[in-house]
Amino acid sequence: MVLFVEKLFLWFLFYSFCGWVYESILVSILERRPVNRGFLNGPLCPIYGAGAVGAVVVLGQVHNPLVVFLLSMVGASILEYVTSWVMEALFHARWWDYSDYKFNLNGRICLLGAFVFGVGGVLITSVIQPQVAGVTDRLPLPAIHWLCGVLFVLTLIDLVVTVCGIMHFENSLDNLMAAMTHYGDAMKVAVSDVTGKMSESWKSGKEMSFDFMMRVRDAAMSIFNRQQRRMIASFPKLRTERNNDVLEQLRRILESLYRH
Repeated sequence: MVLFVEKLFLWFLFYSFCGWVYESILVSILERRPVNRGFLNGPLCPIYGAGAVGAVVVLGQVHNPLVVFLLSMVGASILEYVTSWVMEALFHARWWDYSDYKFNLNGRICLLGAFVFGVGGVLITSVIQPQVAGVTDRLPLPAIHWLCGVLFVLTLIDLVVTVCGIMHFENSLDNLMAAMTHYGDAMKVAVSDVTGKMSESWKSGKEMSFDFMMRVRDAAMSIFNRQQRRMIASFPKLRTERNNDVLEQLRRILESLYRH
């Protein structure tokens, strides 16, 4: 029984890594920039690992591809919806949003995603898992024990560091909004000082706008810790219960500076 649980954990990590690779490539293409996708710092997307292991355990003996496809669609969609709801309740933030997709449910899941999960369930149970199980079956028992022990400790540390790092994210947004308001007021005063010099006002305005963006970027670097900055970069659809406007403005400023 212990050995079976250890193998499940190794499979969970493997599929979590595969999910991270898939998400990182997909989001990087959509955002046209490299994106280190994933809630954790390490190269893992646990929701994929949980879904894949669940499919292996529940559907491993089901040999009808259509049944596996449908059950994978439903099961993975339920998992994604519940995960979205729980994470929003815990961290007061929406990490992904399918509101722009057709046939979505409260922006938490969508039909296209469910279809991809269904195809993934068939591929995992029929093609991938037999190969993965064969590899783990050939591993010596001491190697399995050591791998599980070390990887479990590392994953647990990563989880604790990540959760501690993103706590009080809303408070950081409040502080950034205050900084942006302060810099904005300062810019208005500076603009009023150059309105009498019409030939220089346009150039001065551009310089002050760029200066404003640089000030906001520097403020964000000092206000947000490493975990919070990574979350902003990794989840383009990240939304919070309040301060969505300042979060969106920050993204636009960072994108503008990136283009420069």
